[in-house]
Amino acid sequence: MVEVGGRPILWHIMKRYARYGFKDFVLCLGYKGEVIRDYFLKYELMNRDVTVTLGSRKVEVHDGDHGEVGWQVTLSDTGERTQTGGRLKNIGRYIEDDVFMATYGDGVADIDVEALRAFHQGHGRLATVTAVRPSSRFGELAIEDGMVRVFKEKPQVHEGWINGGFFVFHRRVLDLVENDGSSLEADVLVKLAEMGSSGCINTRGWQCMDVPRDGGVERPLAEREGPWASA
Repeated sequence: MVEVGGRPILWHIMKRYARYGFKDFVLCLGYKGEVIRDYFLKYELMNRDVTVTLGSRKVEVHDGDHGEVGWQVTLSDTGERTQTGGRLKNIGRYIEDDVFMATYGDGVADIDVEALRAFHQGHGRLATVTAVRPSSRFGELAIEDGMVRVFKEKPQVHEGWINGGFFVFHRRVLDLVENDGSSLEADVLVKLAEMGSSGCINTRGWQCMDVPRDGGVERPLAEREGPWASA
C-alpha cells in the first residue's frame, strides 16, 4: 500500500491488468490485510462526489467515472502466515476459469498482459513465468590490456534471468499446493519445472523496487502480501 504518484503500488498493478480488460481481481490478504480491505471498502466514497445529510445515516454517492468502473475486487483473508502457494490454493473457490493470472503485490512492470496470456495459451503447459534480467548494483568495466575500454554505470546484467513475478496458471496448478506452508517459488514452481510444465517469456520492462537502493521502500519480508490473482 506504499504510494507511488499518490496511489498505492497495488492500485498501479491492478490498473495494468485493467488496461488489457482484466478487471476481476482476488486479493490474497494476510499481514495488514485490514488496510487493503479498508481502502477498497471506502473506494467509492473517496473517489466520487458524495452528499452527506447530517443528523441521519443518509449518504448519496453521485454518478461519475473515476476510471476504475467495472472492477470486481474480492477480498479474501488467506491467513497471516500462509505462504505464497497456500494463498493461491485458498482462493481456488473464487477462480472460475481454467486459466488465471497471478502476481505479487509489490512489483509494477511494463507487461503486455494480453500477450502474456496468448503466449501461455500457445505453448499448452500448465504455467508461464515471466523472466527478467535485473540491473547490476555496481558499475561495469570492460578491461583490455590493463586499460578501461568501456564503463557502464549499473547496467543490466548479461546473464542470470530471474522470476519477474507475473504468472499465468492453469487451475490444475492448485493441485500441486499441499497446504498453507507451501511456497509458490520453492515448491510449486520447482515441481512445474521438473515436470516440464512451465513455459517462460522474457521481458525487459521491469525494475526491482524492494529496497531504497532500488528506488523502492524497504519492508520486512513478513509485510509482503500476495500473490494477487486476476481471472
